[in-house]
Amino acid sequence: MSSPALRDRYLADSINTASPGKLLVMLYDRLVMDLMQGEEALRAGSREQAADKLTHAQEIILELRTTLDLDAWSGAPGLANLYGFLLTELIGANIRREADRVAACRALVEPLRDAWREAAAQSS
Repeated sequence: MSSPALRDRYLADSINTASPGKLLVMLYDRLVMDLMQGEEALRAGSREQAADKLTHAQEIILELRTTLDLDAWSGAPGLANLYGFLLTELIGANIRREADRVAACRALVEPLRDAWREAAAQSS
């Protein structure tokens, strides 16, 4: 089996066997990576690459918002509002090519990712 095929299989196995907490952290990790790469692409003037990364980031946020149980805890509605804000900001940043807006979104997402990572580690 070739190296890309092995990598794809490993990734699929990792996703299929991950706990819900680990999956959430994996989504947040990918979201942060997309935001970093989208911001860098905007700063470098690579509009197409930036659009691809920012669109993928929006898809992740939509998935996070869709799977959020608003009745599970008192902070869920606020988190849903934050997801809505992030979507609006990323759409605007993509249209107006504003890397600083993407950076501001990443600054909001990174502490959340770290908190979810800590929570997932404590629950396993």
